[in-house]
Amino acid sequence: MMHQGRFFVPKTAKIAFNRCRLLRRYPGTVYITLINPTEKEKYIMKKLTSLLLTGVLALGLLAGCSTSTGGDTGTPQSSSAQPSASSSLEGTTITVAASPTPHAMILEVAKEVLAEQGITLKIMEFTDYIVPNTATEEGEVDANYFQHITYLNNFNEEQGTHLVSVAEIHYEPFGIYAGTTASLADLPDGAQIGVPNDPTNEGRALLLLQQEGLITLKDGVSLTPTKLDIEENPHNYDIVEMDAAQLPRSLGSLNLAVINGNYALQADLNAADALAVEAADGEAAQAYVNVLAVKEGRENDPAIQALVAALQSDEVKAFMEETWPGAVVPMF
Repeated sequence: MMHQGRFFVPKTAKIAFNRCRLLRRYPGTVYITLINPTEKEKYIMKKLTSLLLTGVLALGLLAGCSTSTGGDTGTPQSSSAQPSASSSLEGTTITVAASPTPHAMILEVAKEVLAEQGITLKIMEFTDYIVPNTATEEGEVDANYFQHITYLNNFNEEQGTHLVSVAEIHYEPFGIYAGTTASLADLPDGAQIGVPNDPTNEGRALLLLQQEGLITLKDGVSLTPTKLDIEENPHNYDIVEMDAAQLPRSLGSLNLAVINGNYALQADLNAADALAVEAADGEAAQAYVNVLAVKEGRENDPAIQALVAALQSDEVKAFMEETWPGAVVPMF
């Protein structure tokens, strides 16, 4: 209210915009009611700096002339905010952790789709399999896209994290690639075969070696067998456990290596040149489909759902099929 040429500010005040007939409230701060529109505007402009410094002014204060008929909570949007279904996502930023290839490249296509909606996609690239999940768990990023569902489930179990898949995006067939030995038929006794050293991908590699008749695993093994589950190894192959990212660079010192699809792509290894690959229509495709993951509770976040739609768009599907035929298989 106005009193003797000065503004009296009650404990709770209110900022009203007559021209828009829209009331904006800022919980936990003062709010001011002004009778004269001209004086109101002068007051807001004069107090703008101090309001920003004290945190009273929320995002959207100067957007009071919107023609929208919907309600407004006055809550600013950020990468961690969850806009209501009725509100626009324009101006929202989504941050995603991803492996460089193919995940970050796929996200670049989705980024263009989201940009048409006024949504900014920030892509953070990582080359390991740990940090993207911990960053998602701790809220440092909104989502991650780098892993298959079996790895995600195993990570949650071992690390006590609370990550969930919100969409199946693609499948990368594992492949056996030649090192110092050019073919499986020429593999000598005692040959060194490199495999990933993380539980789920090592198990996947061992299953592929069994598929090709190089070893035999114990009956009833799960999707994550280890070297201890090898029942028969008649040629005494030396199974060398290594960080998955190092395998392509180690081909010169190994007879063979079983390599993740993304690391094979980064090393310019063509899936067509692999000595053996998983069948894209087999059990492996379902067990090892690459997913978009978020922290539990954010599955229905409108921004996350917009990201899912972009990743499962026709543009992304065409990009996968044209860029990596047979090596990156869309699963939508």
